This record gives sequence, structure tokens and C-alpha cells, in this order.
Amino acid sequence: MVAAAPVTHWGVDRRELAGFLRSRRERITPADAGLPAGPRRRTPGLRREEVAQLAFISTEYYTRLEQARGPRPSREVLAGLARALRLSDAERGHLHHLAGAPPLPPTGPSREVRQSILDLLHRLPQAAAIVLSATYEVIAWNDLAAALMEDFSALSRRERNLVHRAFLGPGPDGCRLYGLSDAEEFARSAARHLRATAARYPDDPEVTALVRELLAGSEEFARLWASHDVCAEPALCKTLRHPLVGPVTVDCDVLEITDRDQRLVIYTAAPGSPSEEALRLLSVIGTQRMDVPG
Repeated sequence: MVAAAPVTHWGVDRRELAGFLRSRRERITPADAGLPAGPRRRTPGLRREEVAQLAFISTEYYTRLEQARGPRPSREVLAGLARALRLSDAERGHLHHLAGAPPLPPTGPSREVRQSILDLLHRLPQAAAIVLSATYEVIAWNDLAAALMEDFSALSRRERNLVHRAFLGPGPDGCRLYGLSDAEEFARSAARHLRATAARYPDDPEVTALVRELLAGSEEFARLWASHDVCAEPALCKTLRHPLVGPVTVDCDVLEITDRDQRLVIYTAAPGSPSEEALRLLSVIGTQRMDVPG
């Protein structure tokens, strides 16, 4: 038997698009989408009208897409469908290709952290861990990282940017970057990484504004920027000077999250060391200030 030719219209593979949408809809339960289960359902997954509601489009429009007779979806519609059907990054890209609208390359660094990475952060109770964007903004962290470094939830995005903090002033305790033993080397490495980031995202206004602010406010950064050096190997061992428990020496492992242009940084102390005891104490103390009168 000869396979039927694909039904295409202006680059849209209607038949494949219809089948893909139907298969993704049938795998999602109402509970997955935050909807009540309601009466007994004849088919698995969500109803068409529920997907349409979640995607902010009409039921008639969505039905036509699943019947391989709909018009070419706009990028806004595709974004709504990807959100409603809880598509992975690979599935989202596939959806765009089927619709004849290949996904656009990112114009700026991603700040969206994959759920699996967020889950991993909280499965590391004995390690302090943070996720950095391509511009060195701390975009996710676990409780021990907040206790060891700072309560990032109380900071603005600008204050959570480590390269900004490294070059534009010490912290409230007068120490550069939490009393980091290699703060100067970290600053040099961050400047080199930021130059590579600026080359990858030349049209992103936030990257441009960050570089402009650093150039205007730090002679050290301006000198490093003028050298045109890119990247550097990170130090594998660091010491942070904590105001309550004193110096904490940790091994620093950096895992690249290549699809998001992010890095997961994990700080662990040697087993049986005073620093391991200090981390245990910090996991109990948390972010509370013991040095401030009640």
C-alpha cells in the first residue's frame, strides 16, 4: 500500500500536525492540567474544548487543526498550544516545524529553569547548589545555598547577578562576594564568560545594559573587557567566609545545562571536615540572622 501524501498548506504538514496534537492531548490527564476530572470520559486525556481553553483559542479552531483542515497557526497560537499540552523543548520545536514556522533562535539568555533541575536542587540537602544564567544571574537555588551565601529571594534580579556584585561594590559585610577566597579570580573569569555571552546574544538589551553599566562603574572590568579574553577554567576549591560559622571550604563542581545556556554550581565539603560540620549547622540555622538583636 502506498502511503498517503502529506497534506500541506504554506509549509504546514496538516496531517502530521493533526496527529501530533491528538497524541499529545490524549496523554494529558485533567489533573496534569489543573482541571477537575468531571464525569466519566469516553477517551483518554483532555477534551478538545479543554485544550482550546488552556491555549486561549476557540474550540472550533482547535478542532479544525486536529482534523487537518485548519489554517496555518501563528507563533502565538503555537506558544499557547505548547503551554496547554505541556510540551517538552524537543516537542515544542517539532510542533513549530510541523506548522511551517521553525522556532526562532533565542534573542537573550534563558531564565527558565527546567523542572528536573529544580527538583535536583532540593534533592541535595547536604550540598549548596545554585543555577546561573549566561549573565551570572542566580536564577535558582536551594535552602543551603541561601544559608551559605545569601537569601536570594529577598534580592532584586540586579542584586542576584554575581558579576554585577563582583565588580560594583562589596556586600553589606564589606566583603567581596561573600568573602570568597578567589574573588579576584572569579571576577576575571566572569568578565571573560560575559564577553562570550555578549557575542552569543548581541541583540539582547539586558546583556547590553549590564555590560554598559559594568564598563561605566568599574575600571577593573573595563580593563578586563579591553583584553578581549574569553572564558577560563573555574577554580575547583573555594573558601567562603560566613559571618556566623566562619570560613567554609568547599569543592565547586559546575555542570553545563547546554540547552538553556545555564550552569548548575554545586558546593560540597569534604566528609568529616570542619566545613562539613559548618554546612550541617547552616542547614539548621537557615537564613536567619543570629547576630541581630531580637
